[in-house]
Amino acid sequence: MLKKVLLATVATVAVATGSAQAQDVFRVGILGGENEADRLRSFQCMVDQLPKAIGVKEVKLFPAADYDGVIQGLLGGTLDYAELGASGYAKVYLTDPKAVDPVLTTVQTDGSTGYHSVMVARKDSGMTKLEDMKGKKLGFADPDSTSGFLVPNVALPPVIGMPIADFFSETGFGGGHENLVLEVVKGTFDAGTTWASGVGDFADGYTSGNLRKMVEKGILDMDDLVQLWESPLIPNGPIVVSNKLDQDVRAKFISYMKALPESDPECFSAIQGGDYKGFVDVDASFYETIIAARKATIGG
Repeated sequence: MLKKVLLATVATVAVATGSAQAQDVFRVGILGGENEADRLRSFQCMVDQLPKAIGVKEVKLFPAADYDGVIQGLLGGTLDYAELGASGYAKVYLTDPKAVDPVLTTVQTDGSTGYHSVMVARKDSGMTKLEDMKGKKLGFADPDSTSGFLVPNVALPPVIGMPIADFFSETGFGGGHENLVLEVVKGTFDAGTTWASGVGDFADGYTSGNLRKMVEKGILDMDDLVQLWESPLIPNGPIVVSNKLDQDVRAKFISYMKALPESDPECFSAIQGGDYKGFVDVDASFYETIIAARKATIGG
């Protein structure tokens, strides 16, 4: 009997100790698709602010080489928070619906909670519309990207009237959104699909998205590109938190994020990649259509 009591006590202490240790460090997953130095720079404000805001000793950033690196970190419980595209979240959900909770998403400057997949080509290609891409090479961003892969695979066939493999001569991946656009500019692909708010002017890279980030970094001149196609509205990707996260830390983190657009607009813009109005609460139901599309198209 005494032995059982001692074992139970040891187990309780071990769980409590593990929980306390887990809260010492808050682990942030950062999607691939942009060079690592820029990603770390964008999230440095979190490293500076979060320890005091949510009551942890340290914040560590984990920039993954691709989308799947963050997805596997969330599934394995080695990350506490990440911002995913809708398709990336769908992959997590279809693998383990209890691994994370989507809690917030961004609101565009026009009040919408969605964005677009856009297909861009070099302006000097002479192409001006989607039909001009027949028989040419199309680049996608990442297999787990919503705008860079899933949505084009769902939305393009009804428009072009045939399967993607029959319309384009070849398809491939550019290794993330930023690199994909650079490969389009270099001529590796005749056109490529990336993400943009669709709000504001194309000449500016729109108000937010990959094109806007590249323009602001000085690595893209929008005069070099032309847009051939824009998808229907896609649900903005979620901020997700691990279900292994301490509830008090979770609540403080969500409060911190909700306040960020006003408390530190520069940090908010850096993390989100452009101009947004703020955040709105979401849950898994917001992504039902994307989950269904991913299950039907990719399978998981």
